[in-house]
Amino acid sequence: MARNPRRNEGKAWSPSPERSQGGGPGRGRPKPPSPDWLWGWHPVAAALANPARGEPRRLVATADRARQLQAEVSDSLKPEIAEAAAIARLLPQGAVHQGVALKPSPLEPLTLAELADPAEGVLVMLDQVTDPQNVGAIFRSAAAFGARGLIVQDRHAPTFTGALAKASAGAIDRLPHARVTNLARALDELADLGWRTVGLASDSPEDLATALDGRPTVLVLGSEGDGLRRLVGEHCDVLAKISMPGGFDSLNVSAAAAVALYEATLRDRNRSR
Repeated sequence: MARNPRRNEGKAWSPSPERSQGGGPGRGRPKPPSPDWLWGWHPVAAALANPARGEPRRLVATADRARQLQAEVSDSLKPEIAEAAAIARLLPQGAVHQGVALKPSPLEPLTLAELADPAEGVLVMLDQVTDPQNVGAIFRSAAAFGARGLIVQDRHAPTFTGALAKASAGAIDRLPHARVTNLARALDELADLGWRTVGLASDSPEDLATALDGRPTVLVLGSEGDGLRRLVGEHCDVLAKISMPGGFDSLNVSAAAAVALYEATLRDRNRSR
């Protein structure tokens, strides 16, 4: 990795705020932080350990974290050394960076066929789930329960950086994903590959526990406010609800994903015995 010419080996480097260019009233004001940073120990360590990523574009760490990265990830890493407050100035306000931040090479998605063929296990498809915290939490649950991967739409999914990566605790680099243009067409392609699709809908008369049968399953979850779109729901093999005897009629989408993944992977494990 190329060294930053402003960094002195073994000494703390404090980056100056980046300035806007050109004249006018905005001249001299700090630029807003770049949106393509990762921060926090688990997201950064997972990204650096992911062979699917290229060379990091920039890696900044406190002296203690730099030593930890070299011990636990790769001794060839040469981070820029900075104080914690200097790292915070590179990131959005309130970012809990834990002493390390990374501008990684982009995380390239798989094609749908690469992700889904052969049909085996459980996939998760997100229909316009846009909150980064929710998407990150769903990645984390999917990785924890052994799902094959996630499928999102090109135009209506947040970037896999920043708060999303932090909420995933590194799962975005441990679990593959595919981006598709049209979810309904993707569901048809998945059906041709041998997948059964189960859409979560709180108004469905069928319970998720009975809708799952242990076959290769795609769990389809809708947006935080509107749920599944009509056309996406029509392309699912079955719609099902999570039974909630406590009186609530819906869950946050990331909580619903965790419950559905537990149910689906439990049946998948029982079927494989």
